[in-house]
Amino acid sequence: MGFRCGIVGLPNVGKSTIFNALTSAGAASANYPFCTIDPNFGIVAVPDPRLERIQKYIPTEKVVPVVIEFVDIAGLVKGAAQGEGLGNQFLGHIRSTDAIAHVVRCFADDDVIHVDGGVDPLRDIATIQTELIFADNSTVEAALNRYIKQSKAGKKAIAQIMTMLADLHEHLQALKPASTFPAGQYFGDTLEVSAAYQALHLITSKKVVYVCNVDEETALSAGGDNEASRVVRELALREGAAVVCVSGKIEEELSLLPEAERGEMLASLGLAESGLAQLIRTGYSLLGLQTYFTAGVKEVRAWTIGAGWKAPQAAGVIHSDFARGFICAEVFSIADLERAGSKTKLKELGQIRLEGKEYIVKDGDVMEFRFNV
Repeated sequence: MGFRCGIVGLPNVGKSTIFNALTSAGAASANYPFCTIDPNFGIVAVPDPRLERIQKYIPTEKVVPVVIEFVDIAGLVKGAAQGEGLGNQFLGHIRSTDAIAHVVRCFADDDVIHVDGGVDPLRDIATIQTELIFADNSTVEAALNRYIKQSKAGKKAIAQIMTMLADLHEHLQALKPASTFPAGQYFGDTLEVSAAYQALHLITSKKVVYVCNVDEETALSAGGDNEASRVVRELALREGAAVVCVSGKIEEELSLLPEAERGEMLASLGLAESGLAQLIRTGYSLLGLQTYFTAGVKEVRAWTIGAGWKAPQAAGVIHSDFARGFICAEVFSIADLERAGSKTKLKELGQIRLEGKEYIVKDGDVMEFRFNV
């Protein structure tokens, strides 16, 4: 698994259209609010041409890419936290995600209804963020009440957790997202406070990618931005969020084509990559993730790890035994493989390195682990 991404936004901003295009899952999509009623889940393969480059020189039975899960919930509206609309019923489905893709309408079209009467990206973003903060605040209140009941036990850790939760509650009450709360300063030398905070799965603590849904003309123009999307970029810069601009219509057309023809359409439109590729690449960067590969007789496979991980950590993604009994890793680059022409030739040239426990894995490394348990 690469990462899990929750998709949020107002009704009728193109959220489900973009979800359909990203996942080809066939979620309902139409020009009226609350078209999405139940949450939609879609699993997509991460497009990575490096897999095919490896298989060209190390023939295998199959290629296994990393996959990403997208979760699309009903559009949120003002008052969602108090039960308005439908989206609040499904917020639990995105609490366990790693990042949030916030779809923002950045195009004007009199034929497409806007629930608040007109296009205003900052207003729309503020509406969603406020509702997510309210939802997180309810979570914190419930947790605080649970710990109050436990406080009679007199455990020091419970008192510390309650202090953290009370301050977090006050922070959220001021309509500040959990991402700006200095949680780390409450953790101290015990794991219990940190564990209590992590268990909240606060939505506003997650990394955010703003997905600006622009019209086709904007998407095909130099830079791919319009006045509305530039406003979103300025906000994202202040928040430490990321932005991708896509045209829901173009992405939908792409998704209807056979995979072999999508590249041709992109090239004919002058686009370097699809919206899916943009979003995944941006998500990996925002979350500090990277990819390494394993290649053997049976399969070439991609694995997702954190940037800066050492070899035993990377091995543990395959199986915990690989990390526990780690001895060393055989490592080479795809570029060296292509120059040598085969793995056998790489060995003859001495270009397969043996790396130990302190080796920091690089994005694109091809690795084989030696271990003993």
